[in-house]
Amino acid sequence: MSLKDTVNTYKIAFFSTQPYDKTFFNKYNDSFGFELDFFETQLNPQTAALIEKALIVCVFVNDIVNEAVLKQLAEKGVKIIALRCAGFNNVDLDAAKKYNLKVCRVPAYSPQAVAEHAMAMILTLNRKTHKAYNRVREQNFSLNGLLGFDLFGKTIGIIGTGNIGKAFAKIAIGFGCKVLAYDIVTSAEMEKDGVRFVSLDEIFKSSDIISLHCPLNDQTKHVVNKESIVLMKDSVMIINTSRGALIETAAVIEGLKEGKIGYLGIDVYEQEEKLFFRDLSADIIQDDAIQRLMSFPNVLVTAHQAFFTNEALTQIALVTFNNIESLLTENDIENKTALLV
Repeated sequence: MSLKDTVNTYKIAFFSTQPYDKTFFNKYNDSFGFELDFFETQLNPQTAALIEKALIVCVFVNDIVNEAVLKQLAEKGVKIIALRCAGFNNVDLDAAKKYNLKVCRVPAYSPQAVAEHAMAMILTLNRKTHKAYNRVREQNFSLNGLLGFDLFGKTIGIIGTGNIGKAFAKIAIGFGCKVLAYDIVTSAEMEKDGVRFVSLDEIFKSSDIISLHCPLNDQTKHVVNKESIVLMKDSVMIINTSRGALIETAAVIEGLKEGKIGYLGIDVYEQEEKLFFRDLSADIIQDDAIQRLMSFPNVLVTAHQAFFTNEALTQIALVTFNNIESLLTENDIENKTALLV
């Protein structure tokens, strides 16, 4: 007997919700008929108490889903943890299995959205369009300080060649760049397109631009660190649209101060759960590292915006609902990588 046979209503408790989450999930819920309960707060051991009679909990990248939280959820009768994102490093999967909780995610929503944002950051940092925009608005038409370089012919190193890495490689090739890649598994399709798979050290040594597209795990945490920065070309550009902890923040700040790193673009940040998705314009930010990063003229920070397109949000809502529907009826999830436990 499936959960759908034993429960009359299926409430989903959403955490870390923004207005656009409500818009897209409400829009596509008509064909599913779930009861949706939205909370703006982050899920953590304290806020888990907000859940009332919900069979499913839907979480995002900065929600805390450790054993303490999972134990509370299981005691409240929750059966499914649905991540509306691809990354799942914030979920204790062993604990979820221990408490018989199913965990699913959205492994691919719009790889193009993130890949295009990574290229937008490269172009912005290089050609300084953000600075030019502000200058012209102040009637300053000088070009001094806006010098860039031709992207054509430059070497771009990609770390991580999943769906997003592959999409980014195609964009880079379209700009006429030489593309190197590193992953534990090579791609014949990418090699056919002209991408050359090399060692991680070769990525660091040979790339003018390094773009991070790998998941966060024990092997990739702080892949950009003091030692790897030493190997890099002078004035290297580093782009991170994946997970904040891929970069060792203190090491990157030193690299920027010394001039080793010429450009840094980050859409994610190691301590972002205290900052991103919030309006802190009237607050004093206590995070000295992010304040230092934002003080550099050659650093561009966006607040986990890379996924933020109409197409991506549509896919996130539909895939999340379909995953939940499949688990409720004990059907196999069509995309096997969506089911984690």
